[in-house]
Amino acid sequence: MKRVGILTAGGDAPGLNAAIRGFGRAAIGLDMELIGFTGGLRGLAFNNYIDINSGSLGGILTVGGTVLRTSRDKVHRMMVDGEERDMTAAMVETYERNNLDAIVMLGGGGTAKNALRLVKAGLNVVHLPKTIDNDIVHTDDSFGFATALEIATDAIDRLHSTAHSHHRIILVEIMGHKAGWLALGAGIAGGADVILIPEIPYSLDKICETINKRRAQGKHFSVIAVAEGAMDQEYAEKMAVANQLVKDASSPEAVAMAKRSRAALADTRRESTFALARQLEARTGLESRVTILGYVQRGGTPVAADRLLATRLGTAGAEAVADGSFGIMVGTAGAQVAHVPLTDVAGKVKYVPQDHDWVKAARQVETGLGD
Repeated sequence: MKRVGILTAGGDAPGLNAAIRGFGRAAIGLDMELIGFTGGLRGLAFNNYIDINSGSLGGILTVGGTVLRTSRDKVHRMMVDGEERDMTAAMVETYERNNLDAIVMLGGGGTAKNALRLVKAGLNVVHLPKTIDNDIVHTDDSFGFATALEIATDAIDRLHSTAHSHHRIILVEIMGHKAGWLALGAGIAGGADVILIPEIPYSLDKICETINKRRAQGKHFSVIAVAEGAMDQEYAEKMAVANQLVKDASSPEAVAMAKRSRAALADTRRESTFALARQLEARTGLESRVTILGYVQRGGTPVAADRLLATRLGTAGAEAVADGSFGIMVGTAGAQVAHVPLTDVAGKVKYVPQDHDWVKAARQVETGLGD
């Protein structure tokens, strides 16, 4: 009998419990014994766990969040007693103390990096991709995205009526710090008039041009979907220079200095959506308002697509453990499940390509992308 640990790490997302259930039921059916570490990697570091059986998996398919709870702790940088520590050795000790044959980690890009660190420390690890941002490489889908897409689209639908009634510009800030999949998808599905994503730096002039074109057509309102990581062209150029300085730094001290400079530049973008709203109001004369969806996008009952995907990936993860396939992410490629080496996943981001079908579709229906 194999003994396996499972944990959820990073931000919560719809479908985590469905994946826990899918993995757990399949694993039990494959004669495995399960424990669930609570509070993410902190649970693994401090040996905090609960036993998982068929009874504990009942009724969680439709529940949002994670019954195991989560945290954003890192393997090599965890705050303990007020100081940052490398907890790799403690996690290895917990793994060995519990006679584990594998650890299954549910999470996004940061979790993939932490999973790889544990693989390098000698542990058998399987990663299941979760994120509402849909920005994990080498998988078509990540559970959580479909539900967040529905929530963001519904918000845009509802805000259209207020924008129309008051002749306003309403900016809807949608999650997506590095990649704009969620804002782009929800913007298209919700009929946003302008969509701003990190991959396509925007020009204020171009946004105003779209709004004024609408006014000339008798449409005295606009809804703008803004990814939280969207940036104007001037800032994008400065950030490109800052990133290059980090890459070119020739010593640890120079790297640290370049990173501090980049962080200071990033701080100037705080409340950038509100700043954009003020600029648009001044330039167009239309009253502008901002709605930030925030954590609403990550909460609540997962939609059917996420329950299905999480169950598929969970059961495939159990099969991977049974087969001895470790050091991998279990993702999707078309209708198939794919085993992707964590070395090909960790530290990488799936950005929206400039020529992606969604981008082309947005342009063809005359949605402004700010460029």
